[in-house]
Formats: sequence, C-alpha cells, structure tokens
Amino acid sequence: MCTSLNTIATPTRRDALLGLSAGLGSIALASMGYGSEPRPHHAAKAKRCIFLMMEGGPSHIDTFDPKPELSKQHLKAFTRHGEMESAMSSGKRYFVKSPFDFVKAGESGADLARPWVHLAEMADEICFYRGAQVESVNHPTACYQLNTGNQFGGDPAVGSWVTYGLGSPNENLPGFVVLPRTSYPQGGAANWSNGFLPARFQGTPLRPEGSPILDLNPPNGISREQQRNDLDLLRELNRQHLAQRPDRDDLTARMQSYELAYAMQAEVPGVIDIEGESQHTLEAYGIGDPSTDSFGRKCLLARRLVEKGVRFVQAYAGNWDSHDYIEKAHGSLIRSVDKPIAALLRELKQRDMLKDTLVVWCGEFGRTPDNGLRGGGQSYGRDHNAKAMAMWFAGGGTRGGHTVGATDDIGASAVECVHHIRDVHVTLLHLLGLDDNKLTYYHAGRHKQLSQFGGEVIKELIA
Repeated sequence: MCTSLNTIATPTRRDALLGLSAGLGSIALASMGYGSEPRPHHAAKAKRCIFLMMEGGPSHIDTFDPKPELSKQHLKAFTRHGEMESAMSSGKRYFVKSPFDFVKAGESGADLARPWVHLAEMADEICFYRGAQVESVNHPTACYQLNTGNQFGGDPAVGSWVTYGLGSPNENLPGFVVLPRTSYPQGGAANWSNGFLPARFQGTPLRPEGSPILDLNPPNGISREQQRNDLDLLRELNRQHLAQRPDRDDLTARMQSYELAYAMQAEVPGVIDIEGESQHTLEAYGIGDPSTDSFGRKCLLARRLVEKGVRFVQAYAGNWDSHDYIEKAHGSLIRSVDKPIAALLRELKQRDMLKDTLVVWCGEFGRTPDNGLRGGGQSYGRDHNAKAMAMWFAGGGTRGGHTVGATDDIGASAVECVHHIRDVHVTLLHLLGLDDNKLTYYHAGRHKQLSQFGGEVIKELIA
C-alpha cells in the first residue's frame, strides 16, 4: 500500500519521547565538548597512554620498595586474628624477607630489585609511587576496580573513558587497543569493556598468537572496490533500519565497526608488521629471546600503535600471583619484562615522544610481608595485599626521577601520600587533559564517571 505525500503520520508517545531525549542528549554532549569533535577540558601534559598491566599482583617488596626490617624479622612466627589485608591472612604466619638485593639506580637513587638490570638504566625517567591502595584482595574484583573503577565490572574501562573524552587521532585505527596474554586476565574481556558507553569505545584486543586480527585480509577474489560497494549498500540499508529504531545504539556501533574494519584492513598490516624493524631494534626489545620475546613484541607494538595515533594501549603480562617460590617466580617475570620496558621508554625518549606519552606500570594489588610457610627453605611467597602496591609512571608530565609516598617499615600498608585507586584514575585523566567531574555519561538515572563518585588529583606525581 502506498502512502500519499500529503499524508502526515501521527507520532506515537514513544516516538516523541525518543526524539526529545535524542535532542536533549545532543545539546548536553555539545555543551560538554563531546559532540563530533571531542576535546580536552584543560591543557594536557600527555596526548596518549601506554598502560603496562602486571596481572596477578606484583610484590612491591620484591620490586621497588625494599624493606630491611623484614630481613631482621625473617621467618619469625606470629598468629593473626581477623585482619583482612589478604584473603589468606588469618592463622599462623611467618615474616618473609625479599630474596633479592636492591640497588640505587640513576642520579635519583631509585630503589630497584637487582633483577631489574635494564630498567635501572631508565630510573631517572620514572616516578615511583608507593601510596596507592585498592579495596579488594580477590583477583577479578581487583582487576575490575583497577581497570574500570568498579569492583563488580560492567563499567567502562579507563581506555574507554579516555577515547570517549578525546577521540582518536587516526580514524583508521581503534582508539583503544589491548594486547592480552593468551589466557585473558581474571574477569575476562570486561576489563576493557565499554560498559554503558557507546559500543565504539570498547577496547580492541589483538590476538597474541597467529593473526592479531581475524579476517584482516579480504576473502580471495574480492577486491577493495567490491568491498567498498558492498559496504555502501549495507550502510544505506542499516541507515534506513536505524531511522525506525533510534534507540538502538548497537545498530550505530555495528555500522561504525564495519567502516572501521574496512579501514583497518588497509592500515593495520603496516602497523603490526614489526619484522620491518631493524635487527638492532628487535634485539633491544628482547625479540627472538624466548624469555622476553612475548612481552617484547607487545612493547614494540605499543610504541608503533601510539606513533600511528592510537590513544590508549594496554599490554598485559603475568602471572605475578606468587604465593610460593617468589624468588623463582618473580625473578623470571621481572626478567621477561625488564628489557622490553626499558627499550620502550628509551625509544619513546629518543623519538621525543616520552614527554607527551604517559606510561603506567602496575598490578591489581600488592603482596603481604608475610605468608604461611610452605615447606620451608626457599619455597615461601606472599599473599594478596590491598593496602600497599607497586606502581610507577613515566613521561606524560609526571615527575621522573622521584619516589612519592611510602609504606610502613615492613611494607604492610601505605602510610605516606596515601590515595585510593580512584585518585590514580583522576590523575591519569588530568594528565591527559580530562576532568573526571566533567567527563560524565548519563546512565541509569545519574551522571556517571570513572572515579564513581569523585576523587582528587595526586599533585605530588605531576611535574
């Protein structure tokens, strides 16, 4: 049946409400600076971020926070009742010294465990922070809180908030890229979810083995021109479909994902082909050495991605959950990331990119100064600790060559410049030119933000 051009359809109540909400939403986004042209709230010190996530909870006591007192208390037994620094902290306990000696590195005299051979050369570029605390001692909830601000998941990841606020300089690449391990972190892909933000802001994981992105190349016999024609037809059909369903954000995201996938087929192969790098560069990152090859590739790829305009890259390493044999476990893990991270910082500096690239290193929590003895000898390790953790920053306007904050004499809890992880998030956004109180999204009846309900900038970390 045809409808006359003179016939005016009567809008339903639902159509009217949707139209009103869409109009108000556009006005609100434009007033906040998140319309078609995202922009920072204030002058940014960093343009991009590389987030090095050490999943499993690296021990601050055995990496960057030496505790001579533990050598005096080593294997001294005591009984703890009812305290919850760790999910496994009740009962008979033993203090545990670090199996590693520490060195003073750089002109700043930064404290690094001796296995950090290569990172020690870059110590003066790093701001070590010993005051951060989280709330959970369980891996999934702690990972969620570190990555999204919410212990229970479902909220946008830090990288999603950053790309929502600033957009992506390269329209042919995702603004937020994740370099996971073969096994995803506890909590899975929710660690880089877009949450309640539009779907286009979710992190794009690159596979650690095989082709980083499936179906990156067009099918055999299909030219780029044919693909473009097919996408144009599909886009028009989807546009007509969406016009009748303006409340379906997933349809908009699907259309955008098709376009991004097409663009990525042209852009991505050149970015991920690290074999084109010089042999000197590959060796500097430890590529080719079985102990450093995996994370070396991630660090080199992270540099290439941010160089091409990716706003936020998160690279995972693990598993740092050393409840026993910490000398063997942490020693091996440090060696696997030490050379790649040092090469990343060095190359960023050489390319004059470190000054406006924020590099973050941390895990989801720290570890206890004590543990239940497991077999005696060198088999001891450490439990989970939410009150003290290892964290550092480099570049992007942070105070290189400084150590900020402190833990108590055995490393059980932060006692100086103490801040909840929400303040770390607020500081990260601030360095990128974003105000956590302005970077909000209306969802479920209220304006939501990364910090959940507000936080403060840790000024001591900023140059």
